[in-house]
Amino acid sequence: MKLFVTGGAGFIGSNFIFYLLEKHPEDAVLCVDALTYAGNLETLAPVMQNPRFRFVKADIADRAAMYALFESEKPDVVVNFAAESHVDRSIENPSIFLQTNVMGTQVLLDACRKYGIQRYHQVSTDEVYGDLPLDRLDLFFTEQTPLHASSPYSASKASADLLCNAYFRTYGLPVTISRCSNNYGPYQFPEKLIPLMIANALADKPLPVYGEGLNVRDWLYVEDHCTAIDLILRKGKPGQVYNIGGHNERRNIDIVKTILAILGKPESLITHVADRKGHDQRYAIDPAFIHRELGWLPQTGFEDGIRKTVQWYLDNKPWWENIVNGEYQTYYERMYGNR
Repeated sequence: MKLFVTGGAGFIGSNFIFYLLEKHPEDAVLCVDALTYAGNLETLAPVMQNPRFRFVKADIADRAAMYALFESEKPDVVVNFAAESHVDRSIENPSIFLQTNVMGTQVLLDACRKYGIQRYHQVSTDEVYGDLPLDRLDLFFTEQTPLHASSPYSASKASADLLCNAYFRTYGLPVTISRCSNNYGPYQFPEKLIPLMIANALADKPLPVYGEGLNVRDWLYVEDHCTAIDLILRKGKPGQVYNIGGHNERRNIDIVKTILAILGKPESLITHVADRKGHDQRYAIDPAFIHRELGWLPQTGFEDGIRKTVQWYLDNKPWWENIVNGEYQTYYERMYGNR
């Protein structure tokens, strides 16, 4: 089948494309990405010459461009990774998040209705559920947990999810949604926690940690996420939400200390900065439903995954150094310079 993958020059989207082209030699991929700050065409270098792969620079909120691509390419399946996804940036400028994450999703859904598809899959986030208290480790997000977004980013993703549900119920569009916990692994943009800490530690720069670093996240190795989405596309039930979690809960401060230990760097590099506004305390997903329905379980334990991730950044310095030395540095200084 032909898959229309949006946001494929980003972290999770690119890993999904690599996985798909290797796992399913009968499939073809059209990747669409606007190449905004987090989209990096260098990431797709390993597949640019693959005859089953094609890249098009376009914005999913551009209705004319999307309709033209649907009409010419006739995709069977759409997987929407395209999103503004950094919480701090959403606090700075919410409107960009609404434009891409909500209006862009609507354009794609309309295109799917107009031109017909076998499946539209929305890649969402556990952040749409809000957060859980640190003192209730027995609580987890399930597919029935009410939406309770905390940031402009998570509110925009929750809005997109509601649109998808509405298009399924009103128009019968074959939609599935997955909500994942925090991903980590190769090709993650260096503003995110794990690659930021790796890059700073290697340069002996301060490692900025919000507050005391006690916020808890459930970490999922990106390849495990890709296998889950692949299963949902092929065996999932239209209209269904699937939670994808790793059962790898860690405090932010412990993640940072683990990275420093792997790299042999001192914990004195840790610098505590003013906490983020509305900072969620704990995310934790119960993946029992996707395991029961589709047989999915994460295959990568955190100890193995974090070592593989650190090694990838060591082996691929030119990829992330090109980013850190560019426009990102201005943003970094704006976000952390005065804290």
